[in-house]
Amino acid sequence: MRTISASDIHDTVRDMIMDACRLLNPEVEEALQKGYEAEESESAREVLKQLLDNAELARNTKLPLCQDTGVAIFFVEFGEDLKISDGSLTDILNRAMVEGYDKGFLRKSLCHPLTRKNTGDNTPAVIHTELVPGDGLKIRFMPKGGGSENMSKIAMLKPAQGWAGIKDFVIRTMAEAGPNPCPPTVVGVGIGGTFDLAPTLAKEALFRPIGTPNPDPELDAMEKELLGAINELGIGPMGLGGKTTSLDVKIEMHPCHIASLPVAVNVQCHSHRTREVEI
Repeated sequence: MRTISASDIHDTVRDMIMDACRLLNPEVEEALQKGYEAEESESAREVLKQLLDNAELARNTKLPLCQDTGVAIFFVEFGEDLKISDGSLTDILNRAMVEGYDKGFLRKSLCHPLTRKNTGDNTPAVIHTELVPGDGLKIRFMPKGGGSENMSKIAMLKPAQGWAGIKDFVIRTMAEAGPNPCPPTVVGVGIGGTFDLAPTLAKEALFRPIGTPNPDPELDAMEKELLGAINELGIGPMGLGGKTTSLDVKIEMHPCHIASLPVAVNVQCHSHRTREVEI
């Protein structure tokens, strides 16, 4: 049995949160640069240049990439042979998030759904925890902005609709989203599972780095097909036209009931902010 302290987790997560909101991942910046070089539309090139300049400014000033620093989303893999000596993981993650948002001057966006009264400290975080073999602790973090999250959708398709129905749903979702999620986007797609699992799969898919192929050849081909179709919509960066509507599509799939075909789309904006640590 391995034991780790709450303070080790707290400090690592606090710093990870601030980095995620201020430093664009290298593969995201590289994808924006490739889009800039490939674009033929002058307006699209100008937007992509501004996004690249924004990433550099955020890096140099240590200010957030975007004013919407979102809801704190955690995906945790917790080893069955691991023990935290002095606290619960949920409490530690929430305390680290509060300190990271305060210290990093990050906007606190959580509010009561009906009264709209702000919680004041961005709590509670959304935490997905999975028990895994071993004594490790893997924590992935995503600050999820409202504009992109609002464009996400789920559908309970008929099994007979198959891949054609899935593709139609994903493309229609992105066409209807238009400029609202601040493209160029990264699109997560969850296929299968249940009504509640499919959106979680779609969100978790977004953690796979841009440009990395899906290890399943069938899903890899589906991702490429969807990305091509989405970019053919011509929405372009910030909706001003062009062929860089999305930077990548990521799919996660899970077995489902014989009478069901759940499909979910979770959208990320151009500030595709994710971080991962192992403690």
